[in-house]
Amino acid sequence: MEDSICPLDYRYGRSEMKTIFSEEGRTRYQMKVEAALARAHASLGTISMSDAEEIARVALTDVVDLDRIKEIEKETNHDLMAMVRAMTEQCRGDAGKYVHLGATSNDIIDTAAALQIRSALEIIQDDVDELLYTFATVAKRERDTLEMGRTHAQFAIPITFGFKVAGYIAEMIRHRERLSEAAPRACAGKMSGAVGTGAALGKNSGRIQILVMQDLGLTYEPAATQVVGRDRYTELICLLANIATSLERYGTEIRNLQRSEIAEASEPFDAKKQVGSSTMAQKRNPINSENVTGLARIVRGFVIPTFENQVLWHERDLSNSSAERFTIPHVFILLDEMLLKMNRVFLGLEIHADRMLQNIESARGLIMAEPIMMRLTEKGIGRQDAHEIVREASMAAASRGIDLREALLEMDCVRNAMTEEEITSVMNPANYTGSAGETVDKMVSAAEELLGRRILP
Repeated sequence: MEDSICPLDYRYGRSEMKTIFSEEGRTRYQMKVEAALARAHASLGTISMSDAEEIARVALTDVVDLDRIKEIEKETNHDLMAMVRAMTEQCRGDAGKYVHLGATSNDIIDTAAALQIRSALEIIQDDVDELLYTFATVAKRERDTLEMGRTHAQFAIPITFGFKVAGYIAEMIRHRERLSEAAPRACAGKMSGAVGTGAALGKNSGRIQILVMQDLGLTYEPAATQVVGRDRYTELICLLANIATSLERYGTEIRNLQRSEIAEASEPFDAKKQVGSSTMAQKRNPINSENVTGLARIVRGFVIPTFENQVLWHERDLSNSSAERFTIPHVFILLDEMLLKMNRVFLGLEIHADRMLQNIESARGLIMAEPIMMRLTEKGIGRQDAHEIVREASMAAASRGIDLREALLEMDCVRNAMTEEEITSVMNPANYTGSAGETVDKMVSAAEELLGRRILP
């Protein structure tokens, strides 16, 4: 494709999602709305059922030539009217007289967009479900895999890798709930004419709108202008950007864990064929997680124009139209790509449990300062005093390059409160993961219940 400029044309996105937002796909959805409008008129006796069936025949088959639509558009400079005229040309008998009867362009455009969004959301929800299942599988498998917990990029206290991923499960469950809640609001059409009053549709305008949307399985704008309220699209794009940002968060964690000096986890890598660098032959780079990070920035970039598209002059102007041709398709296509890539990352994620233990051991017991402090309070030492005792021991251990255990044993106040064996037991990282295991079990069960699938061992 010599003239291809946008990376969606040749690099990103899969055909299932691209088809929905392709020029042909958009036209097919719009003709589907025209057919539903004709059936609504026929059910109310405005036109004959045979004329409605003829319009539906034209709309639901390949009778209308897309090239012919483009020809007409060159003359009219109006894409929707070009489609209407092309449909009219193909109708047999008098049916062509009733194509688009009583409607305005955005009755068709916005309702078709709702159909596109519904189809795209179904794909996104399936993607989210697959990622949820993968997360639950990893969390269950790594339930007790001991790992260093980090805050401010510094060693904190022990966690398990399964516990880390359990947090991802909880987040994606919330996103799935948001998708279900937002779908009826995002998938709203309209059939109420030029400024929303339905005047051209006659006395049955309200009934026609209801019939069309019932036919198509959509909700509708109850008090439209010439368009459905763009607050609906703002909610939708913000939600999709929210999901994209979560994916970036997971990808960033993998990128950090794959750092050479941490090396606790790494993306799948085909050692037989895959190339990490054109010059540094040893490289294994977290390219998928980095790619997700970059694409998340693009998705979020579409949030601002989406907000700006809400503000239209009076009952409507055209300033939103050109922007929405970019924003909605790009966000859906890119998010689908990101969800698939993140799923592949975690499906093949390599967990380096031995390195996790090495990193814990490299802390020389300093990460176990908190459990020592808590045990000292159990022995009757005030919490603030216990904190100061352990802080002094920690600073001494760090400055002298010795284990915290050694520094603690040099302090009379500690030896008077705890035996050496007790200190050793309390400072065992495996004994201080709190409710991590129970949290993993709970989130895996929540995923199983939501997905209706058992997470295999």
